[in-house]
Amino acid sequence: MYTHYFELKEKPFSIAPDPRYLFMSALHQEALAHLLYGINSDGCLILLTGAVGAGKTTVCRCLMEQLPENTDLALILNPKLNAMELLASICDELEIAVSGDPNSIKTYIDHLNRYLLDAHARGRITALLIDEAQNLSIDTLEQLRLLTNLETGEQKLLKIILLGQPELRQLLDQEEVAQINQRITSRYHLLPLAAEDVPAYVEHRLAVAGSRKRLFSKAALKRVGELSRGIPRLINVLCDRSLLGAYVEEKEQVDLKIVNQAAREVFGGRTGKKGLASLTRGISLQIFLASLLLIVLGALAVSLYYGRWQFVAGNERTELSRPAKPVTEIAPAGPAEPTTGINILNLQQVPEKEDGAAAQDGLAPKPFPPPEN
Repeated sequence: MYTHYFELKEKPFSIAPDPRYLFMSALHQEALAHLLYGINSDGCLILLTGAVGAGKTTVCRCLMEQLPENTDLALILNPKLNAMELLASICDELEIAVSGDPNSIKTYIDHLNRYLLDAHARGRITALLIDEAQNLSIDTLEQLRLLTNLETGEQKLLKIILLGQPELRQLLDQEEVAQINQRITSRYHLLPLAAEDVPAYVEHRLAVAGSRKRLFSKAALKRVGELSRGIPRLINVLCDRSLLGAYVEEKEQVDLKIVNQAAREVFGGRTGKKGLASLTRGISLQIFLASLLLIVLGALAVSLYYGRWQFVAGNERTELSRPAKPVTEIAPAGPAEPTTGINILNLQQVPEKEDGAAAQDGLAPKPFPPPEN
C-alpha cells in the first residue's frame, strides 16, 4: 500500500526471515561465525539461543546460504515429535529410502548409519538443524544423544544444531539430559540490538527495499529503539505500522508523533518511556499495590480482633478488682413476747368464715369458761 508512495520495491519490514535483509551487527556476525565453526569443526552439537524475535531463524537462513558445497542439511521446523517421528523426519529430509519395519527405531537408525558412513566416505558433511528446540521432549533429546554416537574412529558423522529460546538452556540444565549437555561444543546466546544499532538496522532494511530518502526522523528512530528494546521483530512491526501511518497522513517522513500512534496500535495503550518494559513495570506495580493493600487489611483485621479481646478482658479484670459490697447484718431476734390471750393480729388477718368453717380450721375462738359462783 505504502510502497509506491515511498518509492520502495517491496515492504522493507516483513517479519519473514529473508536473509537479504539480515543486518549483520557485531552480535549477528559472532552468532553466524559460531555456527559455521561448529559445522566445520570436529564437534557434534552446536547451540544457539536468543529471545523471541532476536533473529535466530534469520541467522540460520544466512547459514544455509553459506554452508560449504559438500554439506547436506536436514531441517526440522516442528520439533514436537517423539523419537521415532524425529528419525523418520531426518530420513525424509536426507531423502533416505527406508525399507523394513516402519515402526522400529532400529530400522531408521540402521538406514541413517549406512547413509552417514557412505556420505563420509564421499567426503560430505551431514548436518541436522532443529528450530524451536526448546519444545523437544526429554525422550527426543535422549535420542539425539544416541545419534551423536554414530561416528568413525576419527570424527562424528552427524552435526546437530539446536536453535531455541532461553528456555532451551534451562531444559539442557536438567539432570536427565546432562550427557547431551556435556557434548555441546559451541554455545552462543543472541542478544537484542544495542541502542546505537537500531537506526542502522532500520536504514539497512530501507536501503535493501530500494529507499533513497530518509524516511524516519532521528527522534522517531530513537523512540523505535526504546519501544522495541532492540528486538528486530518488534522493530519491523513498529516501523511497518509507522510507514503506514505516514502514508495515511500524507507525510514524507515518519516523525515522533506517528511512531507513538503506531505503538499504541501495535502494543496497546501502554507505551511508556520504556515501551514494553514500562508495561511490565506497570503490571508489577499493580501487583505490588494489591499485595500491599491485602497486607494492610490483614493487619487491620488482626488489630481489631485483638483490640476487642483486650477490651473484653480488661472489663472482666475491672469487675474482678472492684471491692465486694458489704452484707447487711441481720439483728438477732429479741425474746418472744408472751402469747397469753388472744392474738388479735391473727384474728384480724384471718378472713371471716362461718362457725363451721372456722371450727374446722381450728381458728374459731374457744368460749370462755362459765364464771364461778
